Amino acid sequence: MSFAESMEQLKNFDVNDIDFEKIGIWPVPAKIFVAVLLIAVVFAATYYVWIKDLNMQLDTIVKKEATLKETYRKKSFEAANLDAYRAQMVEMKSTFDSLLSRLPTDTEVPGLLEDIDTRGSESGLTINSIKLEAERTAEYYIELPISIDVEGGYHDLGGFVSGVAGMPRIVTLHDYSITRKKDSAELAMKISAKTYRYKSQEQ
Repeated sequence: MSFAESMEQLKNFDVNDIDFEKIGIWPVPAKIFVAVLLIAVVFAATYYVWIKDLNMQLDTIVKKEATLKETYRKKSFEAANLDAYRAQMVEMKSTFDSLLSRLPTDTEVPGLLEDIDTRGSESGLTINSIKLEAERTAEYYIELPISIDVEGGYHDLGGFVSGVAGMPRIVTLHDYSITRKKDSAELAMKISAKTYRYKSQEQ
């Protein structure tokens, strides 16, 4: 069958006459068209599935890339400032060691109580009692509360508080109460002092 005859058959071909059971007698151009259409559908379906999968992979890679970029940015910043970090660590260790040296050890606590008693006497106070209370353990340190009961003049009490706060060892003052003694110009002060001991890993 010549090409001209095939085209003539295609012109006379009615879409309503399509019968897939008789595809063998279709005009050649119709067969070619259907074949091309089927190939196009197969390629389109394959392309869609393939592209969809590639897009999912691309999204995953893009997200991973963003995470890696952020990690790289942080690492590069840390690397660029490594010397500064090391210097800061040395300074922090020096400060920590300095503060640690100001905390009394077990053997130094009696001497600390004597120093507080001395500050009271130097301020002209009457020392009723200086008593070490039960230790309180925190996460990184051990708190040593000290109950102080003294009597004296207003300015004497101020000098005592100032003297205790200025001691070489770290001592903080809390929860004070001051009352006037009956038939006297003197004041009675009860105050809680706290010092601290570093909690080692063994403890």
